[in-house]
Amino acid sequence: MAFELPPLPYPKNALAPHISAKTLGFHYDKHHRTYVETLNALVAGTPEADMSLEEIIVATHRDDAKTPVFNNAAQAWNHEFFWQCMKKEGGGEPERDLKKAIDRDLGSLKDFAAAFKEAATTQFGSGWAWLAFDAGRLKIIKTSNAVNPVAGGQTALLTCDVWEHAYYLDYQNRRAEFVEAFLDHLVNWEFVAGNLQKAIERQG
Repeated sequence: MAFELPPLPYPKNALAPHISAKTLGFHYDKHHRTYVETLNALVAGTPEADMSLEEIIVATHRDDAKTPVFNNAAQAWNHEFFWQCMKKEGGGEPERDLKKAIDRDLGSLKDFAAAFKEAATTQFGSGWAWLAFDAGRLKIIKTSNAVNPVAGGQTALLTCDVWEHAYYLDYQNRRAEFVEAFLDHLVNWEFVAGNLQKAIERQG
């Protein structure tokens, strides 16, 4: 069964002025759509055609012969996840249990924001900054190109896309301003908290 481009969880103008409708439309309709369409073409008639995106990511990571499949599957997954990490009038403080976990593992919400911003702004070239759950603890990591926590056996809780197409129309080369806007005004903490709860339940 072919992979489909999932609908955005909000109108294209919902994140303005922090992300413009033009940027979101270009990012979703051009980049995300291309990853999905390219993946479908690459996996047609192969075993990967019957796998989930997560299964493809795990199966093809570090397989040089499958690099195009991995890249497009991971980017399709990354973008679907990224859209859910944001909401209109987001940001602020997370709910109690998530905040307690952040305080325990990362020092404080302020420390989290500083470390997440550093990861996002120091990722050389294209990539992603993540809040991940690994071995029972929260971690901030950065990955290049399409790589994500799924490939490393970790659980993604939050991500910020720092490929230039995610912010250049609105912020030009000012990646740090984009990341600040993401943290202060866009983060969907309810989604992050839900991801953490599911990860804890899977851990047992």
